[in-house]
Amino acid sequence: MGAGFIIAIDGPAGAGKGTLARRLADHFHLNLLDTGLSYRAVAHRMLSYGLPLDNVSAAETAARQVDLGAMDREVLSQHAIGEAASQVAVIPSVRRALVDKQREFATRPPGAVLDGRDIGTVVCPDANVKLYLTASAEVRARRRLAEIEARGGKADLEQILDDIRRRDQRDMGREDSPLRPAADAHLLDTSEMDIETAFQAAKTLVEQAMASGNEG
Repeated sequence: MGAGFIIAIDGPAGAGKGTLARRLADHFHLNLLDTGLSYRAVAHRMLSYGLPLDNVSAAETAARQVDLGAMDREVLSQHAIGEAASQVAVIPSVRRALVDKQREFATRPPGAVLDGRDIGTVVCPDANVKLYLTASAEVRARRRLAEIEARGGKADLEQILDDIRRRDQRDMGREDSPLRPAADAHLLDTSEMDIETAFQAAKTLVEQAMASGNEG
């Protein structure tokens, strides 16, 4: 995968991947990529042009035009875009186009932290450290509601829970790159963990991998 150090973080929506990825990237001075945003960027482009989300050729073109360095998290974090993103993410040609871009990003020095659904299994199977974050659907729904309310928005907990369960089903059930832990991934269940506890656990795993890499 190149000379850089790569940390792959996978898991379902709302498990805390994004926050953990940012903390690890800051701490170890690595590049950071939220791969989920790249699928949201495709969906946003499709919605902006009024294109049907199942238009395969348009979605593939949109995927090839995504600039991983110019994705606006604020715009792409909208709920409707997230729902649309999980629909375009099942299109194999979209996944292939974005995976190529994600792999290229991962190999840039000094290395990178990538979070998503298929980083350890598909995008960076040779990553130095693979983490799989999970949490109960109920906990993830409460976190998502808290995020929305913190931004001044309003949402219904039951509706968020339904959305999360639907997305889990779609992510885990798709034929191309389904969401699942890599065989050599470290599992972190964050249901009962705050971000600091999760960060310390992940940091220890990364430091161990770095130490063994230096010895090798």
